[in-house]
Amino acid sequence: MPMKAAELIAPYRVTKGRKFELSDIAPDDTNGLDIEKEEAKLYIAAGVTRLSEMQEMLYAQDRWSVLLIFQAMDAAGKDGAIKHVMSGVNPQGCEVHSFKQPTSTELDHDYLWRCFCKLPERGRIGIFNRSYYEEVLVARVHEDVLARQKLPPALVTRSIFEDRYEDIAAHERYLARNGTLILKFFLHVSKKEQKRRFLERLDEAEKNWKFSGADLAERAHWKDYMRAYEDMIRATAAPHAPWFVVPSDNKWFARLVIVAAIVDAMESLDLAFPTLSKAERAALLKARDALTKENRRD
Repeated sequence: MPMKAAELIAPYRVTKGRKFELSDIAPDDTNGLDIEKEEAKLYIAAGVTRLSEMQEMLYAQDRWSVLLIFQAMDAAGKDGAIKHVMSGVNPQGCEVHSFKQPTSTELDHDYLWRCFCKLPERGRIGIFNRSYYEEVLVARVHEDVLARQKLPPALVTRSIFEDRYEDIAAHERYLARNGTLILKFFLHVSKKEQKRRFLERLDEAEKNWKFSGADLAERAHWKDYMRAYEDMIRATAAPHAPWFVVPSDNKWFARLVIVAAIVDAMESLDLAFPTLSKAERAALLKARDALTKENRRD
């Protein structure tokens, strides 16, 4: 890393959200780093290598689970960040879940249910590409989304989103108390940069598939979304479930911050390969002796 991981991520880590303001973090910020894109790739690769090493210990130790939540406006780079940062992780110990428009079955349950069903097991990393936080973002910006959730009318009060913040915070506190490391990333992209990326998708044939008319419709609600993101972070940031507001106008920097945040947090777990008991070591020696004798007979 060009600087210590904790130092790199410190300006973007939010654990007490009461006074947080989204305007405090510029989408094009790079924490003073003056490096080339190719150099950044080397640091990202080194971080991915370290992450892979810790993931193997996480899997072997089978005590902790890791939940990574990614939220962002369209074209902020969530998919690319997940792809690059998790590229070196063993697929057996990692799962990515993308939460899109709820199905009819999901709408017949509480809004946390579909995400709860996908939580990572001990020893594994779970990645949520969008999550239950959509219920205080999209559902807040678009009243019709909330109307489709089949809630009893008496429960749709003026404080419904404050109630949801409280429920989400309690849910994450419960997970943390049961051995889940929670890291939440908001990829903070500027409206200007989003426009540039949208035009790139429209102008380059191989990127046309990435563009949807719905993306443009959501862009029209930019201010509402920024207000919703700010309130969400203020209400749900906690030491056991921090938000990282990641400047994302420069993709290389966003990926560097994300991998640094994951590595820094996982290093705090005191991960290690299991230590064998005397009886287990004796059994291994016995097995080795048997295999050695087998080779002699052959």
